[in-house]
Amino acid sequence: MTFSAVPAKNPAAAHVLVVDDEPLIRWSLSEVLSQDGHIVTEAGDAKETLRVVTRTANPPDVILLDYRLPDSNDLGLLAAIKRELPEIPIILMTAHGSPEIRAGALALGAYCVVSKPFEVQDLVTLVQQVRASVL
Repeated sequence: MTFSAVPAKNPAAAHVLVVDDEPLIRWSLSEVLSQDGHIVTEAGDAKETLRVVTRTANPPDVILLDYRLPDSNDLGLLAAIKRELPEIPIILMTAHGSPEIRAGALALGAYCVVSKPFEVQDLVTLVQQVRASVL
């Protein structure tokens, strides 16, 4: 688990949990989100994600969640997070975005589903939009 903080440049700065098993994706999202003033926590698998979600005094404001992880390859992790933190917006990222997965994620309460590959800056913009909609 990695934390990074930068003084807020963004009035809608958030604590963002970035969950992806690909270190380069986690790093690039974390770097750009931190540069935008967000506090970022990283997790590389479902077990670490659940630890952050259930055992932290400072829960995330937004979660960027990869659909397929080494220990999770269905919507079970999304459902578990929503049970723990029902009000937290979750952006599901997937390279396996079938209509069934998309519909299932939205039915479980995902804010939206983003197809991989994506532009990192587009996700930063999306996090800003999510924060603006809940503030």
